[in-house]
Amino acid sequence: MDNPHTYFAILFPMNYVYVIKSSVDGELYVGSTNDLKRRLREHNTKKSFSTSWRGPFELVYYEAYKNLQDAREREQALKLRGNSRKHLINRISRSLQ
Repeated sequence: MDNPHTYFAILFPMNYVYVIKSSVDGELYVGSTNDLKRRLREHNTKKSFSTSWRGPFELVYYEAYKNLQDAREREQALKLRGNSRKHLINRISRSLQ
């Protein structure tokens, strides 16, 4: 365990809400996970059914939560509520270019 990030992740497990951008069509996908690196790798190796035809993907944004339910509620807000998604897109507009 030479990587300090691995050590930190074991001591302080987090849940993530993330936004990835498809290099195929430029569309955004919102998801949640407890292992951001693994999940991005799954998207980019077509192991995720919902995004298998749209990769490769670039991580453009993420939020970290200690509580799983908080992360899931935020994910749903970004997926289902237009204002939440629109506000986030405005905040990260330069990252989406």
